Amino acid sequence: MTDRRPLLRAIFDAAVAAAHPDVVLSAHLPPAPKGRVICLAAGKGAAALAAAAERHYLDQLALDPERLTGIATTRHGHGVPTRRIRVIEAGHPVPDEAGLKAADDTLRLAAEATPDDLLLVLLSGGGSANWIAPVDGVSFAQKQQVNRALLRSGAPIGEMNVVRKHLSRIKGGRLARAGHRAAEIVTLAISDVPHDDPSAIASGPTVPDPTTLADARALVAKYNLSIDDAVRRALDDPNNESCKPGDPAFARAQFELIARPKASLDAAIRIARDAGYAIIDLGADLEGEARDVAAAHAKLALKARSEGQRTAILSGGELTVTVRGNGRGGPNQEYALALADLLQDTPGVSALAGDTDGADGGGGSASDPAGAMIDQTTFAKMKSLGLDPAAYLANNDATAFFTATGDLLQTGPTLTNVNDVRVILVDPA
Repeated sequence: MTDRRPLLRAIFDAAVAAAHPDVVLSAHLPPAPKGRVICLAAGKGAAALAAAAERHYLDQLALDPERLTGIATTRHGHGVPTRRIRVIEAGHPVPDEAGLKAADDTLRLAAEATPDDLLLVLLSGGGSANWIAPVDGVSFAQKQQVNRALLRSGAPIGEMNVVRKHLSRIKGGRLARAGHRAAEIVTLAISDVPHDDPSAIASGPTVPDPTTLADARALVAKYNLSIDDAVRRALDDPNNESCKPGDPAFARAQFELIARPKASLDAAIRIARDAGYAIIDLGADLEGEARDVAAAHAKLALKARSEGQRTAILSGGELTVTVRGNGRGGPNQEYALALADLLQDTPGVSALAGDTDGADGGGGSASDPAGAMIDQTTFAKMKSLGLDPAAYLANNDATAFFTATGDLLQTGPTLTNVNDVRVILVDPA
């Protein structure tokens, strides 16, 4: 039996490398202004983006260091050394006090921009949790509680952000409103959302928001979210409506995507194709319940196996988990666990599911797993240990299962985020 794990990892690593800030940022950075470059960054790649911006302006353009300032707010463990742009590590997926202070400092710095300054906003996935600035009347604890309820609800990220945007002083275009006096607001973003919607990346702090307070209230009802009365009042308050197209805040604002999930999936596909596999490309925008998507993909794998085809099934997007148990895990681990249950008697099949940011669920630690891998050794270990994958699925406890089998994917922080990459390799007998 050939070990496919090195190939699975190479496929995943290619997807990550294609979206690293060191690769994708510098070609898109605007010229230096008459005044300062004020860099405001958020998300899991924020510190790496800030460091790349520093190299461009300080080293390549020889900008006076006094003309470069800023704040980069990133997930705990995702910081890198910088020279002029202050890095703050903050909570994700549940916000913390560090993110609260960072968002306030970010809004204050944006408001200090003059007509000679460039406001450079660098975004990557995770920015919604990193920049936490509750609207008036909603406490930090109440905002944290909303985030926890959303994370457990099974709502896709786009719907989660609709609610977040209407409870925030920085999301939904409000950062652009704070920095409206700048000569220019340029936002460069790494997309971590299906279909690359700018208003969904980090909850769209510098772009118009097409969603409304009514949409947010409808989602609270749809998912039966348990929220405080103060949050309900905030979602009824017209003053908390997000910024819409035509708002003067966007008069000098530009937005550009510098990395997309599709480009990373294409990079992964090239590795699999070069290894001799026929490709089934399911696209970079998949959404849905992790175990349901796994069931559909398992059918494709079984069909390819029955037809004797050497096949690689690849997909991106962002799956969700409706939490019903009290275990630990994330969408990629749950997907892999469902595959392990469905394919455990099938030879010649191996798979990897991982989040390109290096963290799949978890408790917000830099050591959280990125996902999991499965193959024949997984199936043998399951049997020798008497592990029932269906029981672990019922408790949403994929991390415990893959800890026991030794199959967690551990990458550490990758300093980027273009959603998930899932690969199933089918080798005929």
